[in-house]
Amino acid sequence: MPRRDYEDDPGAPVANSLVPAASAIVVDDDGRVLLQRRTDNQMWALPGGKMELGESIGDCAVRETLEETGISVEIVGIVGTYTNPGHVFAYDDGEVRQEFSICLLARPMGGTLRTSDESLEVAWFPPEDTDDLQMVPSIRKRIDDWRAGRGPVIR
Repeated sequence: MPRRDYEDDPGAPVANSLVPAASAIVVDDDGRVLLQRRTDNQMWALPGGKMELGESIGDCAVRETLEETGISVEIVGIVGTYTNPGHVFAYDDGEVRQEFSICLLARPMGGTLRTSDESLEVAWFPPEDTDDLQMVPSIRKRIDDWRAGRGPVIR
């Protein structure tokens, strides 16, 4: 389902839903970070998505990472919480979701890189190579917070 991100945009539609979500900054032994290029906006992003009933926020990040990238992970920390009410995602079905995301730090435990119906590309990047990748500001903020060692942050 295509989506459009609005962050602190006075022309953004009004939120009509709030859904807990998790994302993961997965860092391998070489210090590279795992990213996916999303099918819904063609931008690079961290693996992640909405939390399902019956799972913890950590379980959500583990599940979403495996589903979207083929990599199984272990959660090792928290980068931060991201709940800016001025950041909304508008979906073409009429849902306008207010941001509510916990970004967790993870390490890979196994698996093989692969795309999914939510990812066009999946790759490992040295942190400095992420600077020129197209991504929405909220994802850039999470990566910058991790790179700066600011965590855990509350935004």
